[in-house]
Amino acid sequence: MGSHPGPPLGRRRFLALSAGGAAAGAATLSGCALKVAGAATGGGESITMMVKLDDISAELIQQAQKELGIRITVVQDDITRLIAMLTNGKPPDLVRGLGALDAPYFAARGVAEDLDPYFAKSTILKTDDLDPANDVWRFDGTTQGKGPRYGMAKDFSQDAMFWYNTALFDKAGVDYPSETEPITYEEWLENAKRLVQRKNGQTTVYGGSYNGVNLTVLLTNLTAAAGGSLFSEDFTRVDFTTPEARKALTWYVDYAKTRVGPSLIQPNPDTWDGPTYVANRMAMSGNGYWLGGMINGDPKVAEVSRLAPAPVFEGGPRLSSCQAGTGMWMPKKARNKDAAWRVFEWFFGEGPAKARAEGGWGIPTLKSLRPLMPRKEDYQKRVLEVQEAELEHFSVTPFTPYVKTEAIDALINQIIPAAMNGQISVDTLAGRLNSSVNDQMKRGKEQVG
Repeated sequence: MGSHPGPPLGRRRFLALSAGGAAAGAATLSGCALKVAGAATGGGESITMMVKLDDISAELIQQAQKELGIRITVVQDDITRLIAMLTNGKPPDLVRGLGALDAPYFAARGVAEDLDPYFAKSTILKTDDLDPANDVWRFDGTTQGKGPRYGMAKDFSQDAMFWYNTALFDKAGVDYPSETEPITYEEWLENAKRLVQRKNGQTTVYGGSYNGVNLTVLLTNLTAAAGGSLFSEDFTRVDFTTPEARKALTWYVDYAKTRVGPSLIQPNPDTWDGPTYVANRMAMSGNGYWLGGMINGDPKVAEVSRLAPAPVFEGGPRLSSCQAGTGMWMPKKARNKDAAWRVFEWFFGEGPAKARAEGGWGIPTLKSLRPLMPRKEDYQKRVLEVQEAELEHFSVTPFTPYVKTEAIDALINQIIPAAMNGQISVDTLAGRLNSSVNDQMKRGKEQVG
């Protein structure tokens, strides 16, 4: 099963490691009242879930009460609140998380429950039925993708794949990307330059959007696609000055400079790609299969939409990783672990999981649910064929356990706009990122031990 690579955190140590100003708010956390977003009433066992409010609807809460006899109280997902609950010894029973980013962080701090014993006994979530994408939730104390399972993804996508609108390609006279062989990132950007539409100095149709789950994980994966690693072998440092990391930085800064798509210097008023893409105002969207759940809601858009393999850098490996793996984990100090596991089984392996699979909102993480993926319409069959072929190139890009991605993102967001606006060079950018991020990671390593 493996041991946790460090002692359990006390309140001060955990708060010091948190992202986004949680430490600054520490004084108010110990007495904060939890605002409950929804709960089922009635007798029997009960658990608390910290999730996004649309992760589990009021109808599902009632369904759990009826089918399982377990009352569910939902608390809005919030990192500051989570840290307060963990450090006070009264955590939720289940917590939403992004396996690709959160699993190493919480496992290294000894606050996540090793779920291997639960999986071993389950007749619903069988380990031989788990898609390899669930390996983002594994961590052996050193390497992500190996060791105990600390959670499970509710569904997944290979997030470097991209959707494209054939009608907008036709209008611009641009050839469609191959559905079997990846184009290069350079080709993707050249296409975006030809596809962008502007009027009176304003962008009316984005040529393409490519921002990943967040900037940190995007740059991590772009560096891997260039053949390198953003992190040192022991994950205690970053190095943006390596040839591979510099190639990743240069490409993304060029993407922002050309203003063909949303970025920190050209925010999308819709705040994310989905509404913009289905409104025919975005020719390419760097989101994986899961966006099909929204695209399928508009048959006219779905009929002109295609899914393409993840791009590659010339000379780099063909990689197509999952950048999120959104799911849940169980805190080690959860009070109702057996009831929480029963809800976990139900959510990931029974009715809710089947409904997600049928809607096209991501690839099911149980292989046995794969036949439920949408394939009725010709365009759905075509998308599914591309996606199934891409699975051969799935990989896990390991992430550091020493700092939350939100903390690195905050540093990148402060520094990178100057390069996007042409005020500093990529070399200067790389040096500043190294200095700021490594200082943060050094503190994280010292606090984990």
